[in-house]
Formats: sequence, structure tokens, C-alpha cells
Amino acid sequence: MSTKVNRRRVLRGMLGGAAISVGLPLLDCFLNDNGTALADGAPLPVCFGTWFAAMGYNPGFWEPTLVGSHYEMKPQLKVLDPFKDKINVFSGMQTFLDGRPLATHETGAQICTTGSIPVGQDIDVPSIDQLVADTIGSRTRFRSIEVSYEGVPSSWSRRSSSSVNASEVSPLALYQKIFGPSFVDPNSATFTPDPSVMLERSVLSTVSDQRASLVNSLGTADRARLDEYFTSLRQLEHELDVQLQKPMPMVACSKPTAPGDGPHGQAIDLVMTNGKLFTGLIAHALACGQTRVFNAVGTMGASSVHKVGSEATFHIDTHEEPVDAQLGYQPEVTWYMARFLDCFSDLLTQLNSVREGPRTLLDRTVIYCSTDHGYARLHTLTNIPLLTAGGANGKLKTGYHLTAPGDTVARVGLTVMQAIGLPLSSWGTMSNHTTKPFSELLA
Repeated sequence: MSTKVNRRRVLRGMLGGAAISVGLPLLDCFLNDNGTALADGAPLPVCFGTWFAAMGYNPGFWEPTLVGSHYEMKPQLKVLDPFKDKINVFSGMQTFLDGRPLATHETGAQICTTGSIPVGQDIDVPSIDQLVADTIGSRTRFRSIEVSYEGVPSSWSRRSSSSVNASEVSPLALYQKIFGPSFVDPNSATFTPDPSVMLERSVLSTVSDQRASLVNSLGTADRARLDEYFTSLRQLEHELDVQLQKPMPMVACSKPTAPGDGPHGQAIDLVMTNGKLFTGLIAHALACGQTRVFNAVGTMGASSVHKVGSEATFHIDTHEEPVDAQLGYQPEVTWYMARFLDCFSDLLTQLNSVREGPRTLLDRTVIYCSTDHGYARLHTLTNIPLLTAGGANGKLKTGYHLTAPGDTVARVGLTVMQAIGLPLSSWGTMSNHTTKPFSELLA
């Protein structure tokens, strides 16, 4: 016989003559029958992430043969087969240059993540993750977090061409940032704002109040620089505001063990080791409600990821390694591609292992997986591999292969954003502009 239990119930007793209370962790009975919301109707928040690894895949070896829900993973994506029902594969789409020059390993990636012509041109827009964060990241401690597996603090996340979000390259540093002294357990029965946070928030508010008079006294260039500064200041102020409020209870939150302070760099073994640490921290950060948006970079474009003791790099091999006549692809390049797909699989495994009632953290997340080229050997921008993983709390249907030859890659981004709930009817600019989401995937 089950007993009605409220998620705010505490266990009370006496210890040394003093009254004490012990909060309960969030149990399955605190959720609705579908695991999509708390029993009192408060929804479990949707999460969003981007995953990027350069150099694409081998044409003909990743695209499923069948379209629809009964496709089979081709050899290059076979490592993702355990998640086939939670993944969508998109083929045939491309990015359009509109007469602009190609910046190899940059243009394709930037169009995939912004729907627009690259940085440095006359169009300057935020990346997809920041658009999403504007909608779902306003009530979390961190609006978004960025990580780089290869030890390079770059990312494709940005507010503008001059305001790029740098990636964290150290798992230990990320742990300390999220789960250090400022971390507050969202399932704790008690909450007391930190006085030092209250003071810092007050100081920042005072500075912010003087902004208008200062801006009016500056020239155009200085106003732009000051606007960038206050953008970062507002973000810090927001983080402090969140720390002054009792966090929403999270069903699967647990504080992870701090990772070791190991080396980081572009040797492939280090990339994969740190990648595993980062995926665990990302999963815990989402499960504990510290952020709802993340960006993970396996490797940027023309990077120096390499095997220990080898002078050749993944990037160099894409240009110089011959295609094996029997295999039909570059074997060394394909080995690197497989390692980054292993990293992506690790991320899905971590998120899918976090149980939230009958569902998992992956089920209320959607990950947008992109790359820079359709075929790195020739720097092509056609048939760019795109994947999504996770169902956005049931709002995005999964387990499909869809193909749209010649259409802009922005269709995938628009689909994802509409599934998350952004009020957008279109996305992208010029030839990369679209008003056509994959409506068959929207629940």
C-alpha cells in the first residue's frame, strides 16, 4: 500500500536536545506517471546542447539507405546504434556561400550554428545555443557552459562576432566552477542566501545603475566596447541573482566526485580521457539544474589532434592520406572520425544513464550535432552530416532518417528550436534562410 508523500516533506527528530530536519531526495513518487513533470504539475525543464567535431564523415559510409523510422545505421555511425531510437539522422543538406569566399573549416560550422554567413561579414547574429539560452537559460545559475575536449578554449558559441564564449579546457576547473563552494544542493530542505553573494550583487547593481549616464558621454566605438562589457556584467549579475533564490528541486541531482587535475592537450588519448570527464560533469550539471544549455567541442577545424609520437595530425591526414582502393576511404582519417563518434556516444551514454522516473535526462534534452564539411578531403559544403539526439521532453520525435537534398542545414536548427518552444517561424539569412522545419518530427 503506497502512502501519499509530498516532495517538500522532511523527517524531523531531536539530536542533543535540538530539533533537526532532514530533507528527502526526489523520489519517483514525486513525478507524474510519464516522468515528464513533478506530481504537482511543475514541468521538468528541457535542456539543449551542441556537439561539434570537425572533418565530417566519409560520404557513402554514414547516410542510411532507407528514409523514415526503419533505417539502419551505416558502418560509420554504427557506434550510435544503441541510441538509434533516440537519434535523428539528416542527410543531403548543405550550406550556401551566396558569393562569399569559403573560409575552410569555419564557414560550414558557422552556418550550421548561426544559419548565416560567417563572422567578419556584414551579418552578425548569435549562435543557436544562445538563442535557446535566451528562452530556457534565464533561471539557471549558468546561462550556458562550454567545454573543449582538445584543450583549445575555442567554441562556436557566441552572442556576436566580438563576443565569443570561450570553452573550459580543464575538467577540474569546470568542476570547481559548478560544484565548488558556491554550489547549492537543489534538493536540500533548507536554503540560506550567502551574505557575500548578496553584497556582490548589491555592488554590481550600483555600478549598473550608472550605466546610462556613462554611455551618453562616450563615442560610438567606446559605446560598443562598453556594451560588450555590460553584457558580461549582466550575465554575472544574473548568476548572482540565481544564487540568491532557492533552486528548483531536481529528481536526479547528485554532486559528482572531483576529477583529477590531469594534463589536457591535442594528443588523441588526452582528448578522449578529458572528454569522458567533461561528459560526466555536463550530465551532473544538467541533472542538478545548474545550467540547461551546454556546448561541447571534440575538435575545432584545422586542429592539431594527433597520435602520441606522430607528426601527422587528423587535419593533415584529411589532405595527404590517400584513399584506400579496396576500402574506399582514408583509413587513418576514418580512425580519428571513429574516436570522436566514440566521444559523442559517451555523452549520450552519460545522459541516458541518469534516470528521472521512467525516463532519462537524455529524453528531456535535445543535442544538435554538426560539423564543418561534407567531405573534409575536398572541403565540400554539400551533404553535411547532421544529427540530433534526445526528445526535448517529448516535443521532438526521434528514431528517423530524413533527407532533403539541396536544402539549407538551417532546417534542422529551426526544427530543434521550435521543439524546445522558441517562438520562431524562420531562421537564417539569405540562401541559408528557411521557414521549413521538419514538421513531421514536431510532436
